Amino acid sequence: MSPTLVLSLIAGYFAVLIGIAVLTSRRATSESFFVANRNAPWYMVAFAMIGTSLSGVTFISVPGNVLGKGWSYLAVVLGYVAGYVVIGTILLPLYYRLRLVSIYAYLEQRFGFWSYKTGALFFLISRALGSGLRLYLVAGVLQVAVFEQLGVPFWVTVMVSIGLIYLYTFRGGLKTILWTDTFQTLAMLTCVGLSIYFISAELNLGLKQLVATVRGSDMSQVYFSQFKDDKFFWKQFASGMFITIVMTGLDQDLMQKNLSCRNLGEAQKNMFWFTIVIVGVNMLFLTLGVLLYQYAAARGIALSKIPELLKANGALDTDRVFPYLATHEFTKFAGVGAGMGVIFILGIIAVTYASADSALTALTTSFCVDFLNIQQYDEARQTRLRQLTHLGWSLALLVIILIFQAVNEQSLIDAIFKTAGYTYGPLLALYAFGIFTSRAPREPLVLPVCVIGPLFTLLVVSHSVEWLGGYKFGFEILLLNGAITFLGLLLISRGRTATAGVVARTQTAAAV
Repeated sequence: MSPTLVLSLIAGYFAVLIGIAVLTSRRATSESFFVANRNAPWYMVAFAMIGTSLSGVTFISVPGNVLGKGWSYLAVVLGYVAGYVVIGTILLPLYYRLRLVSIYAYLEQRFGFWSYKTGALFFLISRALGSGLRLYLVAGVLQVAVFEQLGVPFWVTVMVSIGLIYLYTFRGGLKTILWTDTFQTLAMLTCVGLSIYFISAELNLGLKQLVATVRGSDMSQVYFSQFKDDKFFWKQFASGMFITIVMTGLDQDLMQKNLSCRNLGEAQKNMFWFTIVIVGVNMLFLTLGVLLYQYAAARGIALSKIPELLKANGALDTDRVFPYLATHEFTKFAGVGAGMGVIFILGIIAVTYASADSALTALTTSFCVDFLNIQQYDEARQTRLRQLTHLGWSLALLVIILIFQAVNEQSLIDAIFKTAGYTYGPLLALYAFGIFTSRAPREPLVLPVCVIGPLFTLLVVSHSVEWLGGYKFGFEILLLNGAITFLGLLLISRGRTATAGVVARTQTAAAV
C-alpha cells in the first residue's frame, strides 16, 4: 500500500475525531470529563462500549488465534454473558446507590483508606498495562504499513499515536469520548463486515456456503473436553465470566461509561443490549479468522514460510496474519484493489483508538479522584490538574509500549488476559470480600496481601505442570489469583464491629 494513501486516511480520520472533540468539549467541566454530566442516552453508551470493549487485539488476535485454538474463544465470550448479568444485577445497583464517580470509593466506605487506595492502585496498573499492549498492536501495524517505509523509528510512531489521542480527549473527556467512540465503533463494524464479505466473494461463497464452510472447518471447534487442556470449555467459560466481572464491572474505564447514564434502569438496559451485540460481534471475528486461513490455503499461500510472519524462534506469529494478508494479498481482490488495505487500516485504527482513548480518560479520572482528591479545588485548578494528569498517563503509556516491544513473544490476546489475571485478581478479591462477607481486613495489611497474592499465583502457574500432574493454566489465572488473595484477606480479617457497621451505613445513606 502507498504510504501517502495511508497517511491521508489517518489524517482524514483524526480530522473527524478532532472536529467531534471541538464540538462536544465546549463549556466542558470536570463533571463532563468524568461522567458526561450523568445524562448520556443509554443506547449511545451501549454502542460506544462495543468499540471500547473490543480493541485492536480483538480485531487482529482473535481471528489469528483460530489456527491453533479454533473457536475455543467463544467459550470465553459466552462466559462474558454470565459476567454481564452479575454486573447488571449486583454491581451497577451498588454504584448508582452510592452515586460514585470513581467506583473504588466503594472500598473506602466498606473497609477504609488502605483498601480504597490499594484497589485504585491495582486498577491503574492493570489498565495502563492493558492499554499499553493494545496500543502496541496498532502502532506496530502502522509502523509496518507506513512509517517503516518512510524511515520513521517505532518510538516516533507510538508517540504520534498517543499524541493524537491526547489531542482529542484532554478537554472533553468522557463527554467527547461517547461521541468519538460511537463513530469509531460504527467504522470498526463496517470494516469487519466488509472484510468478511469481500473474502467470501473471492472464495465464491454465498451466505449458505459461508456458514457451511465455517461450520465444517476444523478451526471452528468450540467444545474442548480435556480438563488439563488450556482450551477446556468450562475452564474458558468460567474465565470469561470472571474476566468480565473484573475487566468491566470492577474497571473504572467501562463503568465510567455506565455511570454516565441518567439512572440505574437505563444503565441496566444499556448492559442488556450491549451483551447481545458483543456476542454477535465476537462471532464475526471468529468467522473472519476461519476465512483468513481458508483463503490462504485456497491461494497456496504458505504462511509459515513468509519471513514477515515469523517470530524470532521461527514459529508463526498469528497476530501478523490478518495485517499481512490485508496489506499484501487482499489488495489484489478484483474490483476492490487497494480498498481492502484501506478497510483494514481504518478498522484497526477505529477499534484500537476507541479502546485507548477511553482508557486514558479512565486513568486520568481514577488518579484525579482517588489520589489527588480533585473535587476539593475550584474548577480552574481542577482543569489544570486534570490536563497535567492526562499528559502524564500519555507518557506512561509510551514507556509501557516500548518495554513490551522488547519482550513480546506471544499472542497479544493471551498476553492481555494473562496480565489481567495477575493485576485484576486483587480487585476481584477485594470486591468479593466486601460484597459477600461481613468481615473487615486489618487495613495496614491489605496492600501487602494484594501484592503477595499475585506473586504466589505466579509461583503456582510457573510450576503447575510438575506440581499438578500436567495441568496448564490459561485465562483462569484470574480465578486462582482472586482465590489466593481472598484467602489472604480472610486470614487478616476480623469480625465487623457494631461501630464499623453503623459508620458504613451512615456513609452509604449520606452518599445516597
